[in-house]
Amino acid sequence: MRMPLGAMILTTSVALAGCSDRGLRDLHSSSLGPEEFNVMPVKPLTIPQNTSALPPPAPGQANLVDTNPPGEAVASLGGNPGALNPAGGIPASDAALVAQAGRYGVPENTRAALAAEDAAFRDRQARMSNFRLFPVDRYEQAYRKQTLDPFRANRQARDRGLGTPSAPPENE
Repeated sequence: MRMPLGAMILTTSVALAGCSDRGLRDLHSSSLGPEEFNVMPVKPLTIPQNTSALPPPAPGQANLVDTNPPGEAVASLGGNPGALNPAGGIPASDAALVAQAGRYGVPENTRAALAAEDAAFRDRQARMSNFRLFPVDRYEQAYRKQTLDPFRANRQARDRGLGTPSAPPENE
């Protein structure tokens, strides 16, 4: 018995849709497991050259093999990682900037308030997105009006005579 062409196309498309991957940009996680992007690898253990010159152990002190992403980023860009405050506080060079930014006060629940506002914004922007036949990039759908075109911004800055970093061509 021969299958009609329409039924064959429909069966093939349903089978292929079942193989799709939701991707990293889907804002709703169905996983109950650990977040794989929050795992930071540690540096390999090393034996110091002079063990008598080591500082005495102190509770709460950073381990020599612990990673320091901000310091490593500054060092990889050619900066001085020693200028960063290892205790996680504000470096002295940024104190004036932080004071100016917080001159009208800083609410204690900023992160929670922003998370709630963002969830409400995404719900308003993607109200009918639960009813869809094909996968939708929810991130792009919710933030479409706020997206910055980097090539256009780069052209505008160059047209104004501002120094801009090198950028890849638009067609790649």
